[in-house]
Amino acid sequence: MTQTPDDGDPSPQPEPTPLADAGPGRPEDPLRSSLTARAWTGVVALGVVLVLLIIFIAQNTRSVTVSFLGWQGSAPLAVALLIATAAGLFLATTAGTLRILQLRRRVRRHTRRGGGPAVSAPKRTD
Repeated sequence: MTQTPDDGDPSPQPEPTPLADAGPGRPEDPLRSSLTARAWTGVVALGVVLVLLIIFIAQNTRSVTVSFLGWQGSAPLAVALLIATAAGLFLATTAGTLRILQLRRRVRRHTRRGGGPAVSAPKRTD
């Protein structure tokens, strides 16, 4: 509580409440994160990554010999590294997708038996 200046009114004035403390019955923060803000952040991050990728490719143009399981070829160093990175991302995505499908099947089987949800999902705060 704050006191008003000495103008003859001794009644205390309430302090303004920050918008971050918005609870039931209080207005929401108008500047809180939204889907559009997250998409914009993603676009900016992708732009930064692309600029860095262009710099990487421009600095690694030397041709190298690549050998794999009896195949042999020549390619710019940046291209060879990017292909290796893409292959690694593909393998990781495949393994992750298979694991997600396995867990979904397990949950479906568990709920069909009448066991209720196999796991409790955390509550969203958005």
